[in-house]
Amino acid sequence: MSRAEERATSRRLVPRGRLARLLAQAAVLAVVAGVTSAFAVLHKQVTVDVDGRSVQVEAFGRTVSDVLASGGIAVGDGDLVAPSLGETISSDAQIVVRHGHDLSVEVDGTERKVWTTALTVGEAVDGLGLRDDEVRLSASRSSALGRDTLRVSTLKTIHLVVDGTVIDGVSSAATVRDSLKDIGLVLEEGDQVSVPLDSTSVDGLMVLVTRASTSDETVTEAVPFESTEVEDPSAVKGTKVITTKGKAGVRTTTYELQVVGGVVTGRTPIASVVTVAPVTQVTKVGTQELPDPTVVAVAPGTAQALGKELAAARGWGDDQFACLLSLWNQESGWRVNAANRSSGAYGIPQALPGSKMASVGADWQTNPATQITWGLNYIGGRYGDPCGAYAHSQARGWY
Repeated sequence: MSRAEERATSRRLVPRGRLARLLAQAAVLAVVAGVTSAFAVLHKQVTVDVDGRSVQVEAFGRTVSDVLASGGIAVGDGDLVAPSLGETISSDAQIVVRHGHDLSVEVDGTERKVWTTALTVGEAVDGLGLRDDEVRLSASRSSALGRDTLRVSTLKTIHLVVDGTVIDGVSSAATVRDSLKDIGLVLEEGDQVSVPLDSTSVDGLMVLVTRASTSDETVTEAVPFESTEVEDPSAVKGTKVITTKGKAGVRTTTYELQVVGGVVTGRTPIASVVTVAPVTQVTKVGTQELPDPTVVAVAPGTAQALGKELAAARGWGDDQFACLLSLWNQESGWRVNAANRSSGAYGIPQALPGSKMASVGADWQTNPATQITWGLNYIGGRYGDPCGAYAHSQARGWY
């Protein structure tokens, strides 16, 4: 008998009931294989950064929301989640969650509540829009943000009247005592001050200092500092920034006393030396002229269309342009002549100062292509893509 005849005989020998069961089992195995394949697609292992703590979550789902639900990680309306809850997430991806909370902030003695998702003191201060060089903090910027009140002291002008000489100094110290040290005034034993040294220092405070009278022939006197202004063509006209804080100097003078009957009737200076030189206060004044705001500029819609083309040329698709659209709507409304008079930021990307955009073209004040090109260069170099820049802006209030 040939092999073909043997196989045919074998098939005839298999009972029909057994053949039906084999076919049913094969169908079940096919369904199980399909379900297993779908499970493998939806099953993910994702790293979740929860308030700076890394958590590994095994999830069965497609979106960020599914993953967080699987890990039992709750988020509210005021919390920060990146990527957003509705976005599809892949295996081995990372999700960042920052839970927000009320923070008590005391600025120059006035306490208020702010909502923050910051992890450190520095991030919280950045969210308040305060500059590093103009504030002093009750904790270091790198410290973890706790629930205690964060005390912030801002830059303020103090008017000193010392021995009849008026000194206008600047300090970001929280108390009068530390403000006087910043300005360069050294108090001697017995000197009198018109306000308590440990009181809160406020902008415009007038402090009268009366030097103690002694029988010593040598006395110290305050030497007021000078102030000068330097033109800064890179800053918008009218902008003023103190680059060097003025400090008072110290003059040591030796007097010859005329005493009659134990009473000093006259004092004649015989030597006077400046022992600590005063520091001149330097202020940069912006001189950069901005375009006439009455001149019709390129419409924001036209600038947006150009921005989409330039972003696409870099390989950034519609998802990245959506982030760019939101970012620059927030910064400038896509207006070519948008100017921030307080900081000096200018143009569609709000370059600070605006003259930075001259590296792309001399027409940076009016040409949207020049401004957008510079802005895309900046975003690519610092954040990688527009969505990275937008996420940073949403978290910290700037990019």
